[in-house]
Amino acid sequence: MLKPNFVIHSEDEIRAIRKAAHAAATVREKLIQLVRPGMTTKNLDDLAGSLIASTGGTSAFLGYRGFPGQICISLNEEVVHGIGSNQRILNEGDLVSLDIGVKLDGGVGDTAKSFCLGRAPASDESILLENTELALMEGIKEAKAGNYVGDISAAVEKVAKKAGLGVVREYVGHGCGTLLHEPPEVPNFVTRNRGPRLIPGMVLAIEPMFNLGTHKVITASDRWTVSTLDGKLSAHFEHMVYITQHEPEILTWLKM
Repeated sequence: MLKPNFVIHSEDEIRAIRKAAHAAATVREKLIQLVRPGMTTKNLDDLAGSLIASTGGTSAFLGYRGFPGQICISLNEEVVHGIGSNQRILNEGDLVSLDIGVKLDGGVGDTAKSFCLGRAPASDESILLENTELALMEGIKEAKAGNYVGDISAAVEKVAKKAGLGVVREYVGHGCGTLLHEPPEVPNFVTRNRGPRLIPGMVLAIEPMFNLGTHKVITASDRWTVSTLDGKLSAHFEHMVYITQHEPEILTWLKM
């Protein structure tokens, strides 16, 4: 029997997922407030672990497929899966990408955000950051029952093309709910297969990863850290979205 290419969550599961997503978003925003130049990325990872514990949850990343960190901390040309290190010091002007996953009461939350540390971004950094986040929001607009995963992909890629940015192809969005990675995959670019139709009860992690230069990436000798092939900057934004009968619900959006 073929495995289904998507997951529909029960109301009880959605309640747990919503709680875990809120916890992940809370940790994300607290880390952005607390990070300072001069900290090591291991300091930041340890702080993330403490903040995750304060929510009552645990890291969804630590030990996942052997990953050694509480969160992913990627700097500048690093795209995803950066590991906290005592040898890596954060500097003013670094482009920092934080990817946070929290397991809590049977649900999983997954969210990411990129920002310029300690100063306003330069013009090229602004183009990268603003358009990667814009692509996320444009993709979310298409996350409606009756649409297809491919509609999300097309909306995301359209923003990148207009801005002249490279779209990472090796890493994509995904279903996320009671497991960190569930079907379906949610590419940030158009493919020949438009993917499954969106149905109420699905939860998707939509996560554009755009580069200032080429879309091509390489993996470091640590077997985790992924960087742009040409050494140019990369940005990563991610929200979890619940497909409903009406408008999509952004589970990792904090209401201030």
